[in-house]
Amino acid sequence: CLDEEGKVHEFGSGWRTEDCNDCSCSDTGIGCCNSYITPADYDEEKCESIFNKETCSYKVVEKDDHTKECPVHGWVG
Repeated sequence: CLDEEGKVHEFGSGWRTEDCNDCSCSDTGIGCCNSYITPADYDEEKCESIFNKETCSYKVVEKDDHTKECPVHGWVG
């Protein structure tokens, strides 16, 4: 399989992209999906979600103080 960056992958192999997608190669082609879940139910007026590309995860924190995490009641992924 030839990925978007021009790299060749063997059939049956898997890898994670820079954009935190998990991909795999089979005889039918390449399939990719998100490796992370997205916060969906939190106080959006008081809080904001921040994505960390190194850990491929979201953190939900207060807009005025990023050291304080906010409760999240639902995730999508």
